[in-house]
Amino acid sequence: MQAIVHRGGSRLKTVVIKCGGSILSELSDSFFTSIKHLKDSGCGVVLVHGGGPEITDCLEKMKIQTAFINGQRQTTKEVLEVVQMTLAGKLNKKLSGMCQKHGLAAVGLSGEDGGLLQAECIDEERLGLVGKVSFVDIRLLELLLEKGYLPVLAPLGRTENGEVLNINADTAAAAVAQALQAERLVFVTDVDGIMEDGQLVSETDPEQIRSCIGQGIISGGMIPKTESAIQSLSDTLKEVMIVNGTKPFISGREFVGTKIMNSRKEAAG
Repeated sequence: MQAIVHRGGSRLKTVVIKCGGSILSELSDSFFTSIKHLKDSGCGVVLVHGGGPEITDCLEKMKIQTAFINGQRQTTKEVLEVVQMTLAGKLNKKLSGMCQKHGLAAVGLSGEDGGLLQAECIDEERLGLVGKVSFVDIRLLELLLEKGYLPVLAPLGRTENGEVLNINADTAAAAVAQALQAERLVFVTDVDGIMEDGQLVSETDPEQIRSCIGQGIISGGMIPKTESAIQSLSDTLKEVMIVNGTKPFISGREFVGTKIMNSRKEAAG
């Protein structure tokens, strides 16, 4: 993933955490305690959230048709209005409020704010107003992080012409993590991580992930998460985690879940 970055001033160690829409109502007190532990240890934390199930529910209530192509929601102007209302409105404020309830100074944002996420259409003819991140301007995030705030980001962006686009939350989180040169990107799910024969895969790498996808061991919603994890790995972002949001995701100083690295052999060496 190649996100063009505008670099700002001084930086903190940073962890970017992505919460899917389906997990928001299941996040445990221990999840927020883990975030507080990260911040108390000197890390800046950015939360990026999705909202697929809530958007679908709202569209159904409003009798607006929706469809998916390769996991991406077709987004007409009518659908986009609901996406904005749900993501940047209801869910963003809900998650920000949950953070504040647990003593975290959260600030709700959309990728539209401050030109934070600039985007371009993936395939307007087939998908409509669905975008991929082309530019991450991190100045606003860095300003908030340096002042001790917790940015909570809804994955919407704008084109160079000012048109709003719906962005997949996994790929938005990966772009933000890469732009901030984050130490870790964390995908939050309702399972402990990648599972094989009922057992947690504690460490893996792109080669093994692709093999597991081919064998059907990794399937469904875990595929875009692992693919986004692979794409976001770089010289600066060497580790991506998949963790369970219904449990503590930090034990002592260690993250609990599946760790994805460029090469397990290099890590061991």
